[in-house]
Amino acid sequence: MRISWLTIVLMIFTQTAWSAATIEHWQSPQGSRVYYVQTEGLPMVDIRVTFDAGSARDGYQHGLAAITSAMLDAGAGEWDADQIAERFESVGAQFSTGVSRDMAWLSLRTLTEKPLFDQSIATLRAILADPNFDEADFQRKKTRTLAALKHREESPGALASIAFYQALYHDHPYAHPRAGVIETVAGFGVDDLRQFYRRYYVAANAMVVIVGDLSKKQAEQTAESLLAGLEVGERPQPIPEITMPDKGSTKHIEFPSTQTHVLSGLPGVRRQDEDYFPLYVGNHILGGSGLVSKLFEEVREKRGLAYSAYSYFSPMYRRGPFTMGLQTRNDQTGKAVRIMKKTLADFVANGPTEAELVAAKKNITGGFVLRFDTNRELAEYANMIGFYRLPLNYLEVFPQKVEAVTVEQIKDALQRRVKPELLQTVTVGGK
Repeated sequence: MRISWLTIVLMIFTQTAWSAATIEHWQSPQGSRVYYVQTEGLPMVDIRVTFDAGSARDGYQHGLAAITSAMLDAGAGEWDADQIAERFESVGAQFSTGVSRDMAWLSLRTLTEKPLFDQSIATLRAILADPNFDEADFQRKKTRTLAALKHREESPGALASIAFYQALYHDHPYAHPRAGVIETVAGFGVDDLRQFYRRYYVAANAMVVIVGDLSKKQAEQTAESLLAGLEVGERPQPIPEITMPDKGSTKHIEFPSTQTHVLSGLPGVRRQDEDYFPLYVGNHILGGSGLVSKLFEEVREKRGLAYSAYSYFSPMYRRGPFTMGLQTRNDQTGKAVRIMKKTLADFVANGPTEAELVAAKKNITGGFVLRFDTNRELAEYANMIGFYRLPLNYLEVFPQKVEAVTVEQIKDALQRRVKPELLQTVTVGGK
């Protein structure tokens, strides 16, 4: 009966009055950064422990960060994977791990009723500080990973993404896919995972985000408890700067499909980039606003060359990609790519109209609060703010920053940062 009740609680109370929340920040005695938001009314908390341990830290062992993260809950302390899953499930908690190119994280959502909360935290603490990295479990995980990487070769969209990042980043740590490649993953031993864990899963390289119905004192105790078992360690060296391309390029990968996947772009912006807001708002008009964007209008509405066409910036620690994309019939690929590039070139040269800018601002700010109206979403934003060291009032001032953007700022930022002649274009499909 308890589990059914807990499940109902988690399903019903998914939203919280975040708007009164304030992000607080401090450093733990172990040297980790902690970000905390108290929300009231729901007996639950979302916790995320994040490390600078994403795939950019793979070195030459592409995929090592991802498989290390995936192995954390395969066994820890005195429990195997089934027992860990049972411990979370029996108290209605939800646990997951993940990696991006910049970071690796462990996420926990649990109720705050003390016996349930204590069991969730004890389990997470063991996963953090005492993962087993059992040889047999690793071999099973490795086999499944290799099967997934083999299956990936059957996806033209995945192949396009891999080739696109390689075209943009060459030998930079952002270039390879997060999950790695068969050639490197096949060579992993379980000791490689242990070494990666010992190097990067340390207190000096950790950040804790706590969002929910806990007092600040409880949050402090929770963070210290979670971090207590970690080695202090040290932060890794910063990820290298990006080398921008000095000329455009086009690469085609033959694939037996009737549709061709197209990606085109270049390294774009950092999370802390001074041009972020003009580029963000400008891209919303260019290709980020779906059915009313310029790319959609030119490619889809006027010419019917694709079901959709889009663009976006993916800001990261270093310059994440600016990406334009579409899928089109193989015999229309050349025309679709030309229209996409011309639309970008015209927009960079002329910028948006005042009317387009006003509409974009209204669209962005109108739904902004809805992006983080749950504890989980707010925790994700707090994690982003903390990891990239953005101002603590970032969410509060975001609409003001958007409203302050002008047409001239958009044109200036685009013309300095998005040069159409440097586009790296990848197509995957049949001829």
